[in-house]
Amino acid sequence: MKAIRGAAVALLAAVAVLVPAPLSTAAGTDSGHGHSVITLPGATGAEGIAAGEGSTFYAGDRLNGNIYRGDLRDGTARKFITVPAGRAALGMKVDRRHDLLFVAGGGTGQAYLYDLKSRKTEATYQLAAPGASFINDVTLTSRGAWFTNSQAGELYFVPVDRDGEPGTARTLTLTGPAGTVDQGFNLNGIAAADEDTLIVAHTSRGVLYTVNTRTGASAEIGGVSVPNVDGILFKDGTVWAVQNLDNQVSRVRLDRHLDSGRVRQVITSPDFDIPTTAALFGGTLAVVNAKFTNPAATSFEVVRVDAR
Repeated sequence: MKAIRGAAVALLAAVAVLVPAPLSTAAGTDSGHGHSVITLPGATGAEGIAAGEGSTFYAGDRLNGNIYRGDLRDGTARKFITVPAGRAALGMKVDRRHDLLFVAGGGTGQAYLYDLKSRKTEATYQLAAPGASFINDVTLTSRGAWFTNSQAGELYFVPVDRDGEPGTARTLTLTGPAGTVDQGFNLNGIAAADEDTLIVAHTSRGVLYTVNTRTGASAEIGGVSVPNVDGILFKDGTVWAVQNLDNQVSRVRLDRHLDSGRVRQVITSPDFDIPTTAALFGGTLAVVNAKFTNPAATSFEVVRVDAR
């Protein structure tokens, strides 16, 4: 196991902006075969979800960091990795080439890398100062993993070589609008457009930014308002933006230069209960309920909806 250190600073909260109209609205019914709601048995919290092979998904217990594995078609899930005390699990992504799971560690300031074959911790990264940072989400490129910090205008990169061996983490300081820090939640969801360009979501401002991975320069994607944006996905010019307190997912079409976009559809479901992140399975989204407004919640689940 490897331990790599870094640093960061700032504060938490959440705020909203207004959504543009007119929009098409889609009720989140199940698409194809599978179960619309899948319970994570024994979970004490939830926040992150990642797509694995086929219909397999991985989800995390936000409060204790344990990892669940489930199947969208079977409608089942079970605890898969029991982690050491003191960890947390927020955004996560699967590196299918190397059977690795990257997990953001929230207020611990850490990120974790798990081997999905052995279920062991491959590496632990101290990306930023615990208690003064919030490592919120992660995305993958062919070269490694990028993590956001909701309390600082910086990203963290963990390289992974062709053999699946992780390297030393580095910090990318952001310039432009994504690099300024507000009171409240700042950078949250993250997705890779390509090796050189990332898309990041800013929760308090309800906007999306592009980030140059070489220089850290950022720019707002114009015409897109996504209040309470949390996790995001990107594929073929489309962003799916999960809006937690709004209980919806916006499907956003971006122009080819990624400098403007338009919300084309709002996806809702009666089963949403403060959704935070999503994983894409063809024409289906698997969305995890965090239930932030229900502190007495005793069950947490994944909700399956149409992606369009």
